[in-house]
Amino acid sequence: MRNLVLVLGDQLDRKSVAFDGFDRAVDAVWMAEVREEATHAWSHKVRIALFLSAMRHFAAELRAENIQVIYRLMDDPANRGSFAAELRATIERLRPAKVIVVEPGEWRVAESLRPIAEFRPDRHFYCSTEEFGEWAHAKKQLRLEFFYRQLRARHKVLLERGEPVGGKWNFDVENRGSFGKAGPGFLPKPLTFASDAITSEVIAMVNTTFADHPGTLDNFDFPVTAADAQRALQDFVSNSLPFFGMYQDAMWTDEPVLYHSRLSALMNLKLLNPRDAVSAAEQAYHDGHAPIEAVEGYIRQILGWREYVRGIYWRFMPEYLERNHLDAHEPLPRFYWDGKTDMECMRQALGQTLRYGYAHHIQRLMVTGLFALLFGVEPKQVHLWYLAIYYDAVEWVESPNTLGLSQYADGGVMGSKPYIASGKYIQRMSNYCGHCRYDPAKSTGENACPFTTLYWEFLLRHETMLRANPRTLMQIRNADRLSSSEKSRIKTQAADLRRTLGAQTT
Repeated sequence: MRNLVLVLGDQLDRKSVAFDGFDRAVDAVWMAEVREEATHAWSHKVRIALFLSAMRHFAAELRAENIQVIYRLMDDPANRGSFAAELRATIERLRPAKVIVVEPGEWRVAESLRPIAEFRPDRHFYCSTEEFGEWAHAKKQLRLEFFYRQLRARHKVLLERGEPVGGKWNFDVENRGSFGKAGPGFLPKPLTFASDAITSEVIAMVNTTFADHPGTLDNFDFPVTAADAQRALQDFVSNSLPFFGMYQDAMWTDEPVLYHSRLSALMNLKLLNPRDAVSAAEQAYHDGHAPIEAVEGYIRQILGWREYVRGIYWRFMPEYLERNHLDAHEPLPRFYWDGKTDMECMRQALGQTLRYGYAHHIQRLMVTGLFALLFGVEPKQVHLWYLAIYYDAVEWVESPNTLGLSQYADGGVMGSKPYIASGKYIQRMSNYCGHCRYDPAKSTGENACPFTTLYWEFLLRHETMLRANPRTLMQIRNADRLSSSEKSRIKTQAADLRRTLGAQTT
């Protein structure tokens, strides 16, 4: 054997650089399903099933091209359970002249493969890690906005004669709408994909092998092939993109998707090229199908944010996972795993997460993430929960979003301030509070909203840091207006919350 080409579970791209120069006569592909990849973070059943079904479909497509695929199934009695053990056994048996892999997306995997494999650069992304390093070199602040503008200009996206379409680089201010009391009205239902024989087999295996893992597979309807990923993209652009921008931060009871795309997992597994998503959105603007606010907001999440968090990850790993700038050490409450809470916003976000393995970005940042931040949960526990529980979670994108943006554990590398708010923010952006026993306007008392109590206590606890930050100074000045007795009651109620919920952990 000449080359053994490793295809990792998040590298399902037939146009990958790993296949450059591939010769069916002397080369082979190696893939493996191993238990450790589902248990180092206690993964949601949907996350496991999505990866495994997509991997098996990809292997089948390669075999249909007469490519030799060496593939270890999860439930094979001979499966050694770990990636390293399976690969070592294959190399000892076949003795390939060279082992080739596209640079892995996770630091842990990269370190394990570096001594034995030739790494090839990942052309899936717009920006290489080396290019990000050059941009970040000697900068005091690594702010997304400047990086995003540079990539837009370099790749000529949403530009007219060198200037941004619509006269602005960023339309974020226009993209903060809520549905109001009337609600969202008619919502397009995202295209769903029935399970074929391969997916059905995976679902049965996951339900048996990982029966004690969180979540359910009763609602599994995701695309698992590149062809179906293209269909999902076109469905989103046709039916949801025009309203995505205006309502991208809105939330509504029992409506998990709204106008969001559910395409992130497909890009993270490399079933969908981000250039296809950006190009389709940009074309929708030029065709008059979607307004600039929606198109720019969507493209910024891909061309801007997705590329930016990857750069942050590789620049600061491996110590990034250990950061804890706010010195937070509370345990993660049990209700994150079972959804049993009387806070309606958390019940909604966690309930749909356990059902579908999915929640959109504001539910993650300003509901589940916000509560963990205000409560003071140890950041690494929050990171491991997000990595385990969401269908699209891969560490390079999840960990900066969680540790940096959501939990401010990196001390401001990604964001200029902690994303903190009281229950009133959730009331403004959703109808959750109308179904909840807690009052978002109250910080103390029997019906006080835990978010509001913990918000004011967070300001008091981190007063020195927040007072020194111009972006949070106004919030601290609001806290200054509280009387000493009010401050004392808030601290007491926050302590009671931590004592009660801290005892309810896994």
